[in-house]
Amino acid sequence: MNNTLVRSAMLFGLMTLGCNLAHAKLNAEETARLGKDLTPTGAEKAGNASGTIPAWEGGLTTIPAGYKPEAGYADPFASEKPLFTVTSANVGQYAAVLSDGYKALIKQYPGYKMNVYPSHRTLALPAEEYSRIAKEAPNVELVPGGAGMVNYGSTSVPFPIPKDGLEAMWNHIVRYRAGGTLRYYSQLIVQSSGSFSAVHTEARQAMASGLSNPEPNRLFYYLDMVTGPESLAGLQTLVHEPLDQVKEGRLAWQYNPGQRRVLRAPEVAYDTPELSADGLRTNDSVDMYNGAPDKYDWKLIGKKEMLVSYNNYKLNDRSLKYSQIVGKEHMNQDLVRYEPHRVWVVEATLKPGARHIYAKRRFYLDEDSWNIVQEDLYDGRGELWRVLEAHTLQRYDVAVNFPSSDVGYDLQARRYLVNGVENEEKAPSQFGWKGNLREFSPSALRRSGR
Repeated sequence: MNNTLVRSAMLFGLMTLGCNLAHAKLNAEETARLGKDLTPTGAEKAGNASGTIPAWEGGLTTIPAGYKPEAGYADPFASEKPLFTVTSANVGQYAAVLSDGYKALIKQYPGYKMNVYPSHRTLALPAEEYSRIAKEAPNVELVPGGAGMVNYGSTSVPFPIPKDGLEAMWNHIVRYRAGGTLRYYSQLIVQSSGSFSAVHTEARQAMASGLSNPEPNRLFYYLDMVTGPESLAGLQTLVHEPLDQVKEGRLAWQYNPGQRRVLRAPEVAYDTPELSADGLRTNDSVDMYNGAPDKYDWKLIGKKEMLVSYNNYKLNDRSLKYSQIVGKEHMNQDLVRYEPHRVWVVEATLKPGARHIYAKRRFYLDEDSWNIVQEDLYDGRGELWRVLEAHTLQRYDVAVNFPSSDVGYDLQARRYLVNGVENEEKAPSQFGWKGNLREFSPSALRRSGR
């Protein structure tokens, strides 16, 4: 079975599926494929020839018995055992289905392993969202340069059959969140010794299409507040994200509790370090990738069968302590589940004359959910610097597929950052949260600071 998986992936990796075509709207024939040979989100409905990837049959829509939100998501696959484990001893056998990032982690950390389980295509969105995709996608186009969209309404997959790398990336940026989120989570900053510190955050995000009175040219509104530790508590960041970033750049503000002032923060973008991440993450790596794409040339390499982090219910268990999740050099890999899935591969190369700490970035996007599930980041010398991994989760109670957490490994500093963990937080995340525009104003930021 393992050899079949690798051979299948090698053949599949040669497919480009029209990746180098110029921007073009979906035609009637392409639109008609949605819900037929393609899923409503644009993935191939059929499984692969070897049987290691199943057909999509509607996803996970049944809530498992015993599910209690306060306990975290019950694992519908808890009884399954790993099919095999990738280690430093057999990594060469699986090279064709591993990213360069995973191979580098296994090489640098001999104890790093990947437990591989049966593949389950769990993505399931509400029926009305599938209808919205089919209705809106034929009309959406990228602006020249790809830094925005025109004729966009509220669909979560504007480009179900992407013609280039930027179309695929926009699918990730606007993927379905049920209109808005309220999240309580922590970032775990892990040193090379294995010791760690936790930064606790409360964050709100509202898609502009879900508000009754959004401002013109808005994609979403975002506000987060650090609630601990005491040295960072009270730090707040507010973002008004434009839909067309050629017409208008990102608007951002920060409240600094030490200064007790709200200041414009144009630096909350691109490669400036995220203040609460101890230098381990850039602002445009939040949510794996966000923001204006104008510093890079984007190429859609194609679709490929790979081993990726998927269906991570065990990792989301709220009985876990953060000390059980982190380990020296890397996460507790017994908690991370890997499966064979098809992913779109997108490569971003820094434009001549542009400045960014990452000279090249390679993204792997799940064909079903459009989540970026893995990312390799290269420095100016062309050397692999950081490896990012998202731990996907189908939130079956709200029909949302959104990662439970993500991790970023710095191979040069030998430190890592686990972001978005909710296990020890006071309440689980809410999807479908309804905000209002007043909550996302600089004056509201000032009032909450007081």
